[in-house]
Amino acid sequence: MARRFSAPYQTEPVSSLASWARNLAVFAVVAVLVSILIVRFGFLEPKPALATFFGGLAIAGLSILFGLAGFAAIWQNGSRGMARILLAFLIDGMILAYPAYLGLQYRKLPAIHDITTDPIDPPRFEALAPLRAGEGANTAVYAGLYSAEQQRQFYPDIEPIELEIPVDRAYAIARQLVIKRKWLVIDEREPRPPRRIGRIEAVARTPIMGLREDISIRVVPDGDDSRVDIRSASRNFDSDLGSNAARVTKFIEDLNTAADADALKPVKKTPVAPPKAPAKTVKK
Repeated sequence: MARRFSAPYQTEPVSSLASWARNLAVFAVVAVLVSILIVRFGFLEPKPALATFFGGLAIAGLSILFGLAGFAAIWQNGSRGMARILLAFLIDGMILAYPAYLGLQYRKLPAIHDITTDPIDPPRFEALAPLRAGEGANTAVYAGLYSAEQQRQFYPDIEPIELEIPVDRAYAIARQLVIKRKWLVIDEREPRPPRRIGRIEAVARTPIMGLREDISIRVVPDGDDSRVDIRSASRNFDSDLGSNAARVTKFIEDLNTAADADALKPVKKTPVAPPKAPAKTVKK
């Protein structure tokens, strides 16, 4: 192996397999990045764009095969190119690591895409319904009994949110959480008399691909207290890989925490002015 770092080794030809491995890895990066940009900026529908994404993953896999073949060739004939192979493996690993994790999630989690705290009467998509009517989009109608049963089995902690604060405060806190998360608000209605039901409809995006997931929040009075229900549903594809359940669970936790903090705030008392002393009557 010492001769590989000697002057004669530097005159050895570079393995063509090593060059192919590196070039394919670079091309895979370009294909994956282009597909992500296409989805995030809406140049194409998600499904055709994802075909490019999976094509990039396949090219990364092909790059690994070329790299392994190049490594065997270098070991046999002493040609150069090991640095190119290692670079290709590094790039391929970065490309394939997260999709491999998602593949494990797909095998482990149920193939559902519609999560809600109230499967019996889920918050409706009204303003968002037209956006879910396109070709290849999931319908605005709730996914139904099968989805509810799968949710109960895999995400048993997702339940209606009971808050010991008035409905107006519950709506205000829920709205603050929506804004903090930078969800795109499509429609909002405050809980006004006589029914005092508040609604918020918004759109969230997945972290990498930017796939759209629609959200509907309903706030209703429960005596002097309030109840909040949330629904989060992917606009495309039958499986969300757990993203909607994670979003709903985190929203429930943050809403409960914020509501508890709000309930502990001292009530500001309006200072009462001291009564005026009666005017003195001067006897003449």
